[in-house]
Amino acid sequence: MTAQADLFTAIAGTNRGLLATEERKQAILIAIAKLEDFNPTPNPVEALDLLNGNWQLLYTTSLALLNLDRFPLYKLGQIYQCIRVDTNSVYNLAELYGLPYLEGLVSVAAKFEPVSGRRINVKFERSIIGLQRLIDYNDPDSFIQQIEAGKKLTAIDFPLNSSEQKGWLDITYLDSNLRIGRGNEGSVFVLTKR
Repeated sequence: MTAQADLFTAIAGTNRGLLATEERKQAILIAIAKLEDFNPTPNPVEALDLLNGNWQLLYTTSLALLNLDRFPLYKLGQIYQCIRVDTNSVYNLAELYGLPYLEGLVSVAAKFEPVSGRRINVKFERSIIGLQRLIDYNDPDSFIQQIEAGKKLTAIDFPLNSSEQKGWLDITYLDSNLRIGRGNEGSVFVLTKR
């Protein structure tokens, strides 16, 4: 089995990390480290064509993301990180499901700045929390188009103080369909391109 297949086997059934036991988390981290040793893209931040696009989260240890599953009456749906290299923008989107017709969306828009071949600094600029129906959410692309067009959404929509809301991300593995990152809070992220 390849290192990539080992990772997919390790994360299978963990529901993006929500169901991962401590023992399973350790096995996943080992599989991630093995795959990182064979990163085919030595300077991922410079591989703009590979980096650009919509990425769906397969696994994370980020409590900020996993705790979204604790909203009363809601369950965490798909999580996306959409990178637009032409504007140095990152959009994090988490879909929430529960009561019929009251599906939710939690989104954060940020700007990124490359600081090395594998690290980017991130400054969070805007947060949007609302019901998918009220903000006309159908998919990540159409939602991002609304944001970039400056549309005011029927949601809790507020600016973030980017001097306080910032971090960094090391992209430790990148190929045409898989990306692994390690964040400043010690979290790991495994994503696949959509």
